[in-house]
Amino acid sequence: MVFKRLLGSLGVGAPTVDTVLQPDPVLPGGTLTGQVHLKGGQADFDIEHITLELVARVEAEHEEGESEGVVVFDRFTVGGGFRLGAEASHSVPFHVTLPWETPITELYGQPLGIVLGVRTELAVAGAKDKGDLDPLTVTALPVQEAVLEAFGQLGFGFRSADLEYGHIGGTGQQLPFYQEIELAPAPQYAHQLNEIEVTFLTGPGGLEVVLEADKRGGFLSPGQDAVTRFAVGHHDVRDWAAEVDGWVRQLVEHRAAYGAGAAYGHGAPYTDHGQHGHGGHHHDDHHRSGPGAGTAIAAGAAGLAVGVVGGMVAAEVVDEVGDFFEGDDEGEGED
Repeated sequence: MVFKRLLGSLGVGAPTVDTVLQPDPVLPGGTLTGQVHLKGGQADFDIEHITLELVARVEAEHEEGESEGVVVFDRFTVGGGFRLGAEASHSVPFHVTLPWETPITELYGQPLGIVLGVRTELAVAGAKDKGDLDPLTVTALPVQEAVLEAFGQLGFGFRSADLEYGHIGGTGQQLPFYQEIELAPAPQYAHQLNEIEVTFLTGPGGLEVVLEADKRGGFLSPGQDAVTRFAVGHHDVRDWAAEVDGWVRQLVEHRAAYGAGAAYGHGAPYTDHGQHGHGGHHHDDHHRSGPGAGTAIAAGAAGLAVGVVGGMVAAEVVDEVGDFFEGDDEGEGED
């Protein structure tokens, strides 16, 4: 999906920009490649800079309720400093590295409902225009797949995924938002848990797996949230089903400590970031969202992503993406 727009701030006769990304999905921390194609207008123009912005559709909770907006989470200047002649064609290839915490938008080829984009900004004669927006597809790292596959083998089911604006306290989170992958409990835990939310905070040396469990309350006791995190290396070889089952058991067994707001992080510390403590957990501007039909993916013993539920699901995901790319300036201010 590629959109060509006239450089609106300069009016009729201005250059047009068309950014084409590589067709294959990119990994978090991987290299995104493509080309920015420019077509000259009716006169010569000095191209001051060509900048790519990575943008995401993010949810936020505030006093008035919940809202969605577009967040820019990285910028790359990939060209500029040349004159584009009238009617001339010029292409600028680029290779940029995605942040390690870039959310995943698909699992085993199945869309999760997460919407990311690459927006091209062209600066000409002192004016800037965000002239092209293209969808960005990011697939899971092998270790992320292994963890999610283990949840599926244990009987957990995928409910939804979203991006939450805010910061997870006590972690080395770099981006202004984080991804939550919400899972329905496996049958053996259904009497103890409502759901588990999985967040990957990835870095060059590995990742923190942050787990939050919404616990069921008894007749006289309210439900509690339990949170913990675990360090995983990119190339770790483990019995992942047993490992993840141990993580879940730990959440359940430490109900009292978590419910009282005690320290968390009972797994190994995240060695790449010595500043990470094991302080209390909080989500700034955090809220728990419910299942979304547009992002529901069936899960079973064979794995977390084995098919899309319902004939309308894929269409709804496409609609969400289309709305984002048609109205990408929502909530954005001018530079």
